[in-house]
Amino acid sequence: MNKKSKLLQLLVIISLVLLPIQTFAYSEKIAVGGETIGIEVHSRGVLVVDFYEVNGKMLAKEAGFQIGDIITKVDGKEINGMESLTEELENKGENINFTVERNGKEKEIKMTLEKDEGDILKTGLYVKDQINGVGTLSYIDPESKIFGSLGHEIIEKSTISKFEIKDGEIYEANVSNIIKSQDGRAGEKNSTYNRDNVYGEIKENEITGIFGKYTDDFSDKELMEVGKVEEIHNGKASIRTVIEDNNVEEFAIDILSINEGSKTKNILFEITDSNLLEQTGGVIQGMSGSPIIQDGKIIGAVNYVIVNDTSKGYGVFITTMLEEGEN
Repeated sequence: MNKKSKLLQLLVIISLVLLPIQTFAYSEKIAVGGETIGIEVHSRGVLVVDFYEVNGKMLAKEAGFQIGDIITKVDGKEINGMESLTEELENKGENINFTVERNGKEKEIKMTLEKDEGDILKTGLYVKDQINGVGTLSYIDPESKIFGSLGHEIIEKSTISKFEIKDGEIYEANVSNIIKSQDGRAGEKNSTYNRDNVYGEIKENEITGIFGKYTDDFSDKELMEVGKVEEIHNGKASIRTVIEDNNVEEFAIDILSINEGSKTKNILFEITDSNLLEQTGGVIQGMSGSPIIQDGKIIGAVNYVIVNDTSKGYGVFITTMLEEGEN
């Protein structure tokens, strides 16, 4: 072999070594969910959701507060929640320096509190530090123990914005009754909660769902192959969710179209199962996160209802959730 041939052979070997190998951070088979879960998330700092008058004045608004501000410090001391905010304000005088986070930037707001008729100092702020709700567990990765749920982010209703979380938990929830969906209005699952039976710790609230570490036993759950996006097709499929007796059941749907261009509304489907339609009227709140199954593979999770035709809804690709959750 001449020098030129040897050089070409070396270049081929180097190029093969440098070629990227496609790998996935998640497992090829994952534990499929479907059970109803209670959800509680806590904010970073304390979120401003509204204002009220104090002695006829909108103190907080006039001082420069805006709905959606996150109070992170009072006179330089960190605020971790409602309790720490209350403690700090009780130990201060009338003149307070607040540090807030707004649009990712810190801002200082100075405000003079006023006493109400009961001689109690008031801020004029309505605030919250947690959100509670109900959803459906989508999956658990058996290797990393990372779980995913909802298929969409948690939104704070007053601010209509993503709830910036510090941490949270998922725990046992039992469906007590169903308010049926009607065209023009989505129904919902009403549930009772057992906060003593914690399933996992929430770490992230992202556009494709909530994610965290599953801490309970899941050895009895079925492992199912992850369906690739290119394998998903129009036609028969199913969803897994709880409607009654707290049993996970599988219900028939038809996939109507697939949209790879959307971040979250990837799978348009219609419920065809007469039993599910009879009991729920279609997609309902609390069903978010319900796994979508096709050809023996988990391919997505329910995340939105089409309000003017509640028999239809959307799902997000399960691969998108897995990639988001493992990052």
